Order: sequence, then structure tokens, then C-alpha cells
Amino acid sequence: MIWVVGSSLLVLLTVSIPVGIVLFLLGIGVDQFFSPLPLMRGLGQVVWSSSNSSTLIAIPFFVLLGEILVRSGIAARTYASLDKWFSWLPGGLIHANIGTATMFSATSGSSVATAATVATVAMPQAEKLGYDQRLFSGAIAAGGTLGILIPPSINLIIYGFLTETSIPRLFMAGLLPGALMAVMFMVMVAFLCTIRPELGGPKRSFSWSERVASLLQLLPIILLFIVVIGSIYAGLATPTESAAIGVVMALAIAGASGGVNFSVLRNALLGTVKITAMVMLVIMGAYFLNFTLTSAGLGRELTQLLESSGLTPFGTLLLVICLYVVLGFFIETLSLMVATIPIIVPIMAGLGYDKIWFGVLLIVLVEMALITPPVGLNLYVVQGARRSGNLGEVMVGALPFVLIMLLMVALLIMIPGLALYLPSVI
Repeated sequence: MIWVVGSSLLVLLTVSIPVGIVLFLLGIGVDQFFSPLPLMRGLGQVVWSSSNSSTLIAIPFFVLLGEILVRSGIAARTYASLDKWFSWLPGGLIHANIGTATMFSATSGSSVATAATVATVAMPQAEKLGYDQRLFSGAIAAGGTLGILIPPSINLIIYGFLTETSIPRLFMAGLLPGALMAVMFMVMVAFLCTIRPELGGPKRSFSWSERVASLLQLLPIILLFIVVIGSIYAGLATPTESAAIGVVMALAIAGASGGVNFSVLRNALLGTVKITAMVMLVIMGAYFLNFTLTSAGLGRELTQLLESSGLTPFGTLLLVICLYVVLGFFIETLSLMVATIPIIVPIMAGLGYDKIWFGVLLIVLVEMALITPPVGLNLYVVQGARRSGNLGEVMVGALPFVLIMLLMVALLIMIPGLALYLPSVI
């Protein structure tokens, strides 16, 4: 049954059927051919219970928060400020791409939104200043992936919801690895542009007075991050409440800078509805599929397969890592999470692995799916913002950052405290 469901999933995704619909179709197929029980009778209850959670309300709030920042021009001003601080490094403006993606990730919670924002602002500069299009666009695609690791992260919220794990602790666990990976991205760019200076474009310098003055443009993002995340860890608000507070603050900041009008609000709300509807359809479809798979005995079948393999807990961990790397080539990020977490996480927890630590490790693995073909969403988002070139250039440019993600996986295994230290002190 494992192979039938897996191959069916790949075939249906290949013919461009929406992911949420694919999950429902697979659930119906499992019910018809593998389950001894009439599971379709429980469809309504499964759909209702999977969407009837106050935790999930945080998702549209965080999406709306990111939409407001993008459409009001705050993200563009952040990019211009970081350009003044990082343009002297080998790689110049590419570091501003990564820095902006990092700061935007700390408020939006969405990788695709982060990549789209930075790409829209940065790509015209790359063409004007003569940067290598491959590395420049690959860095944007990779920087966007930080949106699902650095808190607040929609994907960490979903992981916490599916595994009944503390979302504030997951947020804290993702903070240090996310920041470290951003630094590692920048080190990789500096290394590549040092050995091949033509990749990095011209170096530009700004006066200290210009740099200091530009810090005013960073204050809104920093203040927003402190309030949203600080209110959670101070015990003043739940993740859902902090997301709502963040939306109000984003509106106030955008209004103070003159970036709010009817068109901005309408487009932000429409974007929020579209993204939220997509996310919720995938969650409901995945819940129904997991319900049918569990009833048909897939969880027991997979557990027996892993146990009969004779692997040690560490060997099983390596097998799971390889599984996620391979699946990430073919399955969209959110779908990969919700389709596998209910099956994989209980097995890993039973082997003694901490669910908080494994959640961060899983998110890093899922990040790779965003920049690996053929389904890497960030690759298509960045390519859509370019005026020339082909998708293959973006893929090649993203390859060095895939290696950094694999290195982060190794670091998390060797030094679990990267993910577990901060949650242990709150």
C-alpha cells in the first residue's frame, strides 16, 4: 500500500491537479480499495475537526501581516537600508538580499511571500548593476526559505498543531538555527565572490552618516518582531493573539509612513484569503488522507517496515532524512509536512528523539524542497520576478545554499543544543 499511495501521489501532482484535491482523491482511493470500513461517512467530521482549531487562526493573521508589509513599501525601504550596510562585502547587494529575507522572515512567517518580496525589490538592481544572475537569484530563493524556520513561522505552527507540541517553544527552537543559517548563507556568498569576484558585481560604499540614517528604516521591522515574538515569550499573548497584535501594528506603521490606502488593503486582504484558503484545503485534505491511511493500517505497516529493517535509532534517523530529501524533489513543502508528520513523528519520538528538536530538523529538510527542482516553489517565484533568463539559472544559483542546508542538518545532529538550548531557558 505504501508504494501504491506514493506513486499515485506523484502521478496526480505531475498532471498539475491542486495539492489539496490530490490529498482528498487519495483518501477516497484508500477508502475504496484498502479500508475494510466505510470511511467516507466520517469525511464531514474529519474536515470539521481538522479546521476547527483556534491555533490555526494565527495563519491568516501572519499572512496578512506579511501582505501589509509588502504592499505598503516597508519591505522595499528595509532592503534599501541593508544595501547601505552590506554593499562593501564580497558579493555586495547579494548580502542585502539575504539580510532582507531574514528580517522579513521574522515578521511574515511565509517563505514564498519572503522570496516574492525580495525578488520584486532586488531583481531590477541586479540587472542594472551587472550581478551574476544565477547567484543573485539563487540567493533570493534560498533566503526566502528562512521564512519557515525563523519565528513566527506558519510551518512551525502547523507542525505544533499536528504533533501537539508547544508552539512558543518551537518558535524559540527555530530562532538560533535560522539566524545561523542566514550567516552561513552570507559566508558562502562571500567565499564564492572572493574566489570569483565577477559574480558579485561592483562594490559600493556609503558614508557612515548615510548608514546610521538608514537605520530608521529598520526600526519598524525590529519593533514589530520584538512585540510579536516578545509578547509570546513574556506570556502576554498566545501565538494567535500576537499575530493579531502584529497586524494592528503593521497597519499603524504603514499608515504612519503613508503606505495605506484602499487599494493596498484590498490587495492585502485578497492575497491573505487566497493563501489561507490554499493552506486550509491542504490541511483538511491531509487530515482526511491520514485518517484513511491510519484506518487502513499504513502506520502499522510503516512501523513494521522500519522495525524489520534492523536499523539503530540513528540509522532510522538517517533513513528518514534521505526520505525527506527525496520526497522534497517531488512534493510541495506544506503537503510534504502534513502528509508525513502524523506518521513519522510518533515513530521518531518512540525512538527517543525530542519532538522539538526533530521539528527544527524537519523544517530544515523541508526548506530544501523549496529550492530543489522540479517542485521548488521559491525557484518559480524568483524566476517570475526576472525579466530575462531561464529557470535553470535560478536552480544552479540555489545549489550552494542546498549544501549549506545539508550542513545545518549535520550540525543539528552533532549539536542538538542549537535547537534545544533556547527552549530550555524559557
